[in-house]
Amino acid sequence: MEWVLRFQDGTVIVDGAKCEDLPTGFLWDHRIQAPRGPAFLYPLVVYRALERQIPYKDLARQWKALDDLKLHLQKQPRKYQNNACQAWLENNRRGIVVLPTGSGKSFVAELLISIVKRPTLIIAPTLDLVGQWYDNIRTSFDEEVGILGGGFHEVRRLTISTYDSAQLYLSKYGDRFCFLIYDEVHHLPSPSNILASKTSMAPFRLGLTATLEREDGRESILNSVLGNVVFRKEITELSGSFLADYEVVRIWVDLSEEELQAYQTAREEYLSFLKEKQIVMSSGGWNVFLREASRSKIGRQAFLSYQIAKRISHGADSKIRVLGNVLARERGRKTLVFTNDNATAYKISNMFLIPCITHQTDVKERRSLLGKFASGTLPILVTSRVLNEGVDIPEAEVAVVLSGTGTVREHVQRLGRILRPRLGKKAIMYELVAAGTTEHFTSERRRRHDAYR
Repeated sequence: MEWVLRFQDGTVIVDGAKCEDLPTGFLWDHRIQAPRGPAFLYPLVVYRALERQIPYKDLARQWKALDDLKLHLQKQPRKYQNNACQAWLENNRRGIVVLPTGSGKSFVAELLISIVKRPTLIIAPTLDLVGQWYDNIRTSFDEEVGILGGGFHEVRRLTISTYDSAQLYLSKYGDRFCFLIYDEVHHLPSPSNILASKTSMAPFRLGLTATLEREDGRESILNSVLGNVVFRKEITELSGSFLADYEVVRIWVDLSEEELQAYQTAREEYLSFLKEKQIVMSSGGWNVFLREASRSKIGRQAFLSYQIAKRISHGADSKIRVLGNVLARERGRKTLVFTNDNATAYKISNMFLIPCITHQTDVKERRSLLGKFASGTLPILVTSRVLNEGVDIPEAEVAVVLSGTGTVREHVQRLGRILRPRLGKKAIMYELVAAGTTEHFTSERRRRHDAYR
């Protein structure tokens, strides 16, 4: 009996088939008397029909080959970029490519778009990255590009979307795109993003990232919806040849007597509360702490003490003084100063008269500041965490990490901001660590990567 494939609201319906004849994930829908499954199983249904020589009619797929699509950008791919493309193609046009920031991940995507020649949806985590992809794709392929997100709702042969908009619209346009590209794919494992990815029929899928591993280990679930890692290069493998040479310098900062006393007092109050409530901070302990802290005056004081200790270690006057010395030492070089919070970023901005970029900075102002930074008009920028990933900052030479989290991803992303190559460039990252505080352990955790060995 002939199978008839139809797409509906993020699902695939297979008329004429039985559930046991289809891949795992299909259930019998009594309303239509036919099996229904998530749309991402579409290619498996087609393969099953071909393998068993079952005749089928495909009414689900709405895309066609883009035979006229041409990559106009004349640029010779590097060997590792060609190898990445080949590895993805040989893996049934599915999988994840892990390359350091500045090594040309987006060009790998452009090469594959030109090879696949099918309607493509590129999904990025921020509007800044959507704008960057929009400019690159429009220039490289010399055609109008659609945008989903940031007030735009334009669907074209090549379209860029935010992750949030993909959650909203993939079930509607899941039959329109044959090729999905997830930039910064470490964002995909969140429950809502994964669910949205299953509403697209796209058989060809590519994930791009410089930092795949997550603290929660959920990157392992990407295999079913995207594929496994097909190609990987680390910073240490490309530095000096395809990335700038770099050096990482850790500077221990001694807190003043007053700062250290205030830190220890606040820390002791916080730890005393944890001990009293028998809270272990690993395995969900943070949520337990927040719940317990909200139930009493002592608990609220413990939370305040936690914040005070953190604020001292992240933005102590001693650190700011050392930052001034570092900036003087690197005078004349394009420098990014990273903090963990907006308050410290604004404090540095006011003290040193340095322009500041946080999540509160609107897109136009952000682009203006980054443009002036690239031209050299503004040689130093301070930011909290919004420039950690994705945004192209080719001119940066020096990074100063005043404070941050203990995640390897964040630290590697910040290092990646200064590694885009230029003739004779030697990049340097300074990590300022408050001695005698928990920053010592934070620093050790985030340096668990080959880039720091």
